[in-house]
Amino acid sequence: MAGHSKWNNIKHKKEKTDAQKAKIFTKIGREIAMAIKEGGSADPENNSRLRDVIAKAKANNVPNDNIERAIKKAAGEDSDVRYESITYEGYGPAGVAIMVEALTDNRNRTAGDLRHYFDKYGGNLGQSGCVSFLFNKKGIIVIDKVGRDEDKVMEDALECGAEDFYADEEVFEITTDPASFSEVRSGLEERGYSFLSAQVEFVPETYVDVKDEEDRSKLEKLFSMLEDNDDVQNVWHNMNED
Repeated sequence: MAGHSKWNNIKHKKEKTDAQKAKIFTKIGREIAMAIKEGGSADPENNSRLRDVIAKAKANNVPNDNIERAIKKAAGEDSDVRYESITYEGYGPAGVAIMVEALTDNRNRTAGDLRHYFDKYGGNLGQSGCVSFLFNKKGIIVIDKVGRDEDKVMEDALECGAEDFYADEEVFEITTDPASFSEVRSGLEERGYSFLSAQVEFVPETYVDVKDEEDRSKLEKLFSMLEDNDDVQNVWHNMNED
């Protein structure tokens, strides 16, 4: 099947979050709180978004005890913190497009922080819609290739409703429509699969090669600053990291 693996980008993100476990636990906790608020239930069986967040947590090696504590905390009657989901858009050096997904309880603080980061590293935080046209929203599920038969994985993925399937040297990458992501992920879980990554992502239509070392250094520092911010859940960009 046609496709272009994003595993290098995903692996880069995982390597960073593996070194910052406390950060990723905090971010997942916020996503759990938001999923329970929007889904209206703390029971994963009755809340598909919560099931998706739990799958993402497991892919990021969040222990089950942490997941259960986060669910109980979010469902507690004394939880009066309310998070708002906001997507910010902008350009970094060399014209690299950047999408930032945030969950915040103070949009003015978050916008101010992000604007500061973009300005500091030669970028520009723009208006809604300024770069989103350069990305497609897709469900991306990544499975370790070791011990798996490619034809069998592809057959299972397509039977579960996947749009596309791609294999590289290390992984199988399965693409879904965002609306069917939960169904495909659940179907694969029921067939015994575990995931290296499983979430809805902003996938670039094209990638930008950044050859200037100074621009590349500024971009990497900008991505790091964004990812270290507690309000930021995900950072998507179209810089070619190969």
